[in-house]
Formats: sequence, C-alpha cells, structure tokens
Amino acid sequence: MERFKQYDLIIDARSEREYAEDHIPGAINLPVVNSDEYAEVGTLHRTDKMRAYLIGVAYSLKNIARHLDEVISGRPRNTRILVYCFRGGKRSRLWFDALDTIGYRVQKLEGGWKGYRRWINEQLETLPRRFNYIVLSGPTGCGKTRLLYQLEGLGAQVLDLEALASHRGSVIGALPGKTQPTQKYFDSLLMQALSGFDPARPIWVEAESKKIGNVRLPDALLDTMHAGARLLRIDAPMDQRVILWREDYRHFEDDPEAFVAKLAHLRQLVGSAEFSHWEDMARARRMPELFERIMRMHYDPAYTRSTSRHYLALEKAPLISLPDLSPPALRVAAQDLLAQYDPQHAPLPA
Repeated sequence: MERFKQYDLIIDARSEREYAEDHIPGAINLPVVNSDEYAEVGTLHRTDKMRAYLIGVAYSLKNIARHLDEVISGRPRNTRILVYCFRGGKRSRLWFDALDTIGYRVQKLEGGWKGYRRWINEQLETLPRRFNYIVLSGPTGCGKTRLLYQLEGLGAQVLDLEALASHRGSVIGALPGKTQPTQKYFDSLLMQALSGFDPARPIWVEAESKKIGNVRLPDALLDTMHAGARLLRIDAPMDQRVILWREDYRHFEDDPEAFVAKLAHLRQLVGSAEFSHWEDMARARRMPELFERIMRMHYDPAYTRSTSRHYLALEKAPLISLPDLSPPALRVAAQDLLAQYDPQHAPLPA
C-alpha cells in the first residue's frame, strides 16, 4: 500500500461494475470499455475473436479520448501514473501506450487487479498478527466508538472497523443513506489502514463480532485480538447510554415500529410477552424507556455471553468507568488512557 502513495494518479481501467466490487483505494475509474460494452465484447469473443477485438479497440479509443480530454489533459507532464486492469493485459496496455506516447511517467501494475487481490488475501493472513492491540470491550452505547474518535484525535493509532464497514455492527447498525462496501473492498480498506500503522506502537480497536453487517473480519485479526491483546472493559451509566442511543439512532425515533420490526427475530429469544412490551412502548413513542429496556433485556446479556467466550480474561481486565459521554469528558478519559497504556503516542499539534 505504501508503494501506491508514490503515484499522483492511479487509473483503474476496468468496467464500472468491476470497479464497484473492489479497487485500489484512491484509484479513479476510467474504463477502457464500460460495463455494457465489456459484456458485448465478451459475448462476441466466444464466437468471433477478431470481430470482438475490433469492436473492443474501437470502444477503447473512443473512451480513452474522452477521458484524456475530461480528466487527464490538465495534469502536468511529470504526473506519476499507475494504470491497471483485471490481469494487467490489453486494457491497461491501451491506457499505458496512450499515456506513454503523450509523455507521462506511467507504469502498469503487473498482474493487474487479480494479482493485487491475491496479495491482499496473503497479507491479511499475516499482517494483523504483527501488531499489538488494545481492545475496548463494553456493552452497546457505552461510548467505545466515541472514545476511539478522541484517542485518534490525540494521536493514537486507531483501527475503526465500524467506520471501514460503514455499519455499527448489530442488526440495527445500518447507517442511514450509506451502503456497506463489498467484502473485497472492505479487505482493501482494512489493508490500507493496517499498512499505515507503526508496529512499535499499539493499535486501539473496539471488540467486534466476526461480522460487521455483511462484511467479515479476517481470522488473523480476530485471533490476535482475542488471544494476544490488552483488554479494557468500558462501562457507562444507563442514562448516558440511552442518550447516546438517541443520538446515534435518531432515525428510529421517527419510526419506532420499524425499529422494533428489525428486532422481530428476537421474539423467540426474549419471549412473546417481553417483545410485546417493546411493541407497546414503540407505539406509545416511549423511546428512552424502549431503548433502555432493549439494552437491559437483550443487548447487555448477549454482549456479555459473546465477549466472555472470545476473551477468556474478561473478568480480570481493568474496568474504565465513563460517567459522562460528552466529547470534553471523553477527551479527558482518552488522555488518561494514553498516559497509562500508550505513553509513546504521537500527540497531534494543538
């Protein structure tokens, strides 16, 4: 990932559909052929290869000409450019030849996206094990994520998995208006984040399940977090947790019935009587009571069971009480944690 930083521009020459599934973070999509054209050429290639190449090159020259005019023309000659396609073949070669002829400093990624993806998979089997982690554990709504924000703002190395996944990590954790990355692009984002860390310093991270929404965490990361990390238990008063939920899940206050409907699969687990009580509170718009009840009756015991299975030393972990989850109070708490557990952190300039 550090190598990619040497380029001023990275061009993904594949179709929009391929780019959407995964790409090198920071790359822009300038397709040699778009998704429909790629499908057309691919279908024709099965029966008439020469005709397929003829049509494909015609599309390519037209599209490259447009990209040159709209995107490339204003860039200085010393711009360093990397271009890639699926395997590092014809599509990236067409882009390379055009840019090289113009006089740009251009390179082609050998092996293309396929080689890049193989490298990502190999790295995620080993790289996460090279770091030391400080894992923040604690019930939902206790301020773990907001504490990570404060730690990062003070110069700590923070791996915010929920931000990478665009999801808060539970059945109600989808972020309004945001789509989760594909599994492959999540892997790319995770690899980018890990590549920027210093192995000599700890990484602060929140305890997570195997899956965050629809994306999975690599085994190497979870295994290292479970077995070799320093664990801190975070807790906060229920009134503060309810306030945090009301801020994070404000969209559910506008439609309480939809909120409870998302939890319908819990009816058998908590019992029909308890679930009906949730429905009654939702209809009555008693959101603070509803949020507290759901945390006490489901999320807290479920989180304790899950965390105890994965972190065997949970009960012996230091307890960090956060009586106030406001940003100023969390900043003070973050400063205390850094002084105790990460004294070598690099504070940011004021």
